[in-house]
Amino acid sequence: MLRTTFTELVGCQVPIQQAPMGGGVVAPELAVAVSKAGGLGMLQQAGVTPLADRIEWLQRAGATPFGVNFVPALGQGDQAEVELAASRARLVEFFWAEPDPRLVELVHAGGALAGWQVGSLEEARRAVGAGCDLLAVQGTEAGGHVRGTLALLPLLASVQEVVTVPVLAAGGIANARGMAAALAAGAAGVRVGTRFLATAESGAHPEYVAALLAADGEATVLTETFGVGWPHAPHRVLRSALAAAQAFQGEVVGTHTVGARSRPLARWAAQTPSREVTGTVAAMALYAGQGVGQVTRVVPAGQVVTELAQGAERLLGRWSGATTPR
Repeated sequence: MLRTTFTELVGCQVPIQQAPMGGGVVAPELAVAVSKAGGLGMLQQAGVTPLADRIEWLQRAGATPFGVNFVPALGQGDQAEVELAASRARLVEFFWAEPDPRLVELVHAGGALAGWQVGSLEEARRAVGAGCDLLAVQGTEAGGHVRGTLALLPLLASVQEVVTVPVLAAGGIANARGMAAALAAGAAGVRVGTRFLATAESGAHPEYVAALLAADGEATVLTETFGVGWPHAPHRVLRSALAAAQAFQGEVVGTHTVGARSRPLARWAAQTPSREVTGTVAAMALYAGQGVGQVTRVVPAGQVVTELAQGAERLLGRWSGATTPR
């Protein structure tokens, strides 16, 4: 299998990180399946159950290694929770905030690796300067919230010129060819989101999954419209979701229910529709990257990991006569 500086540092078998998507769409079962298949399964700090319970569930299920993601812009990054994650997870990473040496120090003190997802060359420099062990470089092709303004390959090339830590490529990667291209361009691994939504272990609402399967590569748009709860933050969604929300009559588009507790979901809410959501799902924030046209069927997450890794390895061998990228 493919070995890179990322797999050696983190301890996984293949250079694939499952993106830690929010809103409950990354069920613990998904992170477990990815880790057991040889990749790096990830949890998002926010979830339908407490972070401590989800981490314990992963550990009992034998998910090794795994990581936890925090979004300080949403009030995540509480010291106690960062310390908890750092004491249990192999990687603790952050997104949508200025790289903070204090957070990195907390992670290292707990024994974990510290990572940051960045959207610009300058942010990459600051993250390395803050002490991060690895970076995820996000291009504008990515689904969900998009930090920068450059496409993946130009950003990846510029970042690799100035940093020495392992760099993951994120944005629009949904098949083996995309993964192979990123590795051939020098990435130490890939960060995959949209493809993992259409898996048996995904927590995404079935109508959301169906919309992904029906979409082609031109079906997404970068907007700031779904900003209730996370304003002024560009994000990539399906065009169909934008159109449906514009046509929706009323200000409450659905309900999110966890146990005995329910809360309304506003039209234009930033929350992704999980299985716990009811209402007009088609008019909710259906995040998707530009690789969505390559997502055509629901399969087990472990199969996605295997198909990506083995397919990328074959392509790299065909292109260069070598099976292991630098």
